[in-house]
Formats: sequence, C-alpha cells, structure tokens
Amino acid sequence: MGKNNEILYLLLDDYADHEPVFLSTAVSCDEKGMKFAPKYVNRVVAPTLDAVRSCSGFRIMPDYSFATMPESYAALVLIGGYGWLDADKCSPVVGIVADALKKGIVVGAICNAASFLARNGFLNGVRHTGNGIDQLRLWGGDGYTGESGYVDAQAVSDGGVVTANGTGALEFARELLLLLDADTPERIEMFYRFNKEGFVGMCSM
Repeated sequence: MGKNNEILYLLLDDYADHEPVFLSTAVSCDEKGMKFAPKYVNRVVAPTLDAVRSCSGFRIMPDYSFATMPESYAALVLIGGYGWLDADKCSPVVGIVADALKKGIVVGAICNAASFLARNGFLNGVRHTGNGIDQLRLWGGDGYTGESGYVDAQAVSDGGVVTANGTGALEFARELLLLLDADTPERIEMFYRFNKEGFVGMCSM
C-alpha cells in the first residue's frame, strides 16, 4: 500500500538534478543536521529500477519503478529535465498523475514537467505557472485550454497542484512545504529567506 509520509520524486533520464534539492533538503534536514524523526521521507520513482542519469551526469538508484511504486503516498513531485521532451517515453506518467489527483495526493511539477502537465490537460482547472506561457502553448497544443489560469510567477500553488518554472526551485519547495504542512509557516519562511538571501543577507537584518 505504501506510506502516507513518502514524497515521491519522479525522475526521467536527463532530469535536472538541481530542481529537487531545496525541497528534499528541507524534508530531511534542519539547521542541526539530519532530522531524527522527519515528518516526511524522500523516495525516488523512475520508469525502471535501473539507475537514472541526471543532465549533469550523476546517477541515482530509484526506490521504486513505475510498476512497484506504492498506491498511497504524500506527494508526487515531477522533476524537470530533458526526458519530458519525448512524449512517448513519458506517456506512462499520465496515468500516474491522474491517479494521484483522483486520490487527492499533492502533485508538484517544475520546469518541463509543468509543460508535460499542460500537454495532458492537468493544468486546465488550476492556477499555474511554468517556463512561460509560450512554452505551455507550444507543448500543450489542443490539450492546454487553461491559459486564463496562467500566472507569471516563480511558483504557484492551487487545488493541490504546485507548478514552477525552471529557475523557481526554491519557491517550488516553499509552496510544497506549506501545502504539505511540513513545518510551521514561520520556519518554512525562515528556510526560504535563508536560502534566498544567504548568510550575508540574513545577518545584516
């Protein structure tokens, strides 16, 4: 059945390895180090159990394949990258996303993964963002009829769906952390400001 405290990061080959970093770190670590009893745990799901290669050349071993992933979990996070360019290869993800949304599971998508959601009609009923309205139109084609819901922002959360453009990894993390109630709003905001402003910015306040 799976565990409702698992956050599943869905990776395709040539995924953008910088995009999940803020979220995964906030889930597992705090200012003192790794959390002893984190509210959520990070898990990787990929098409198979073979290693997935990032666009930087790093390889990671998935916890689950599409065939073995659990039925219940806390969130599905689609990480961007070049794998989303091949509509045929990522077509199995359509059913995974549809199932998650049907169950009320939080879904996040960043960069090209947000365009994938647009192409398959998942953004038509929610406010959303992505790598610009032009890319969403191009990728979305006839499946994208939600232009009126587009917001020109780093990240947008609406209706249990969080989207972000490729430079919005930190804002993406903040919106997902808030939606998942991963910590108090004050601590999430502190995490965001620290990573946005750095030591110098925080210490000068």
